Amino acid sequence: MTDRKLTKSTGEHWVCTVLSGLGWAVALTRDGIERTDVLAASADSSIMISVQVKASRSHQKPNWVLGAKSLLPARTDREWYVLVTLPPTAWEAPVSFVVPRDHIAAGFWIAYRNWLTEPGVPAGKRNTSVAAAHTFEPVFRGYRDRWDLLEAPTSAAPVLLPPDYRPLALDPRVGLPAGHPWQGTLPAW
Repeated sequence: MTDRKLTKSTGEHWVCTVLSGLGWAVALTRDGIERTDVLAASADSSIMISVQVKASRSHQKPNWVLGAKSLLPARTDREWYVLVTLPPTAWEAPVSFVVPRDHIAAGFWIAYRNWLTEPGVPAGKRNTSVAAAHTFEPVFRGYRDRWDLLEAPTSAAPVLLPPDYRPLALDPRVGLPAGHPWQGTLPAW
C-alpha cells in the first residue's frame, strides 16, 4: 500500500512540472494555504493562479476523495483543481484533469447527490457522507489535459461536465451545492 502523503506529494510535483514546462513560475505552498497546493504566475507575470491538487493511484478506475471543502464556491476567477491519476510505474506519465473550482463543486455534488438519492435504492442503503465520497473520472473526462484553460479566468472556461448532468443540476432531488454561483442561472453545456 502506498503512503497517502507520498501520493499527494507526487501529484503536486507532477503539476508543478507540467506548469513549469508551460511557462508558469510555480511554488508549492506546503500545507500553509487553505484551498491551494500550488501558486503559479504566468511567464509575463500578468496572471496568477491557485491550484488545489488531488492525486490518486487508482489508475484502473480513477477516483478521488474531494471532501466537503471542494463544494465551497471560488473566491476568485483564478482558482483551479488538477485531478491527477498516477500510473502504476514511474516511467509512465500521469493523467491530469484541469478543472475550474466551481465546475469541481458542481460535478462532484451532482454525482454524489444522484448516487445518494437514486430512485429504486432502498432508504439507508447508501449513507456515505459527502466528506468521504469518491468522485470518478467520467465526471471530469472532458477536462483531461486542458492546461490551455489556465490562460483565461475560470468564468470563461467552457463547462465540460457530462451533458446529462445539466438536467440533474435543475432536478430538486440533486441540484447544486449551497451557495453555488450557477444557482439561478445555469450555464450551457
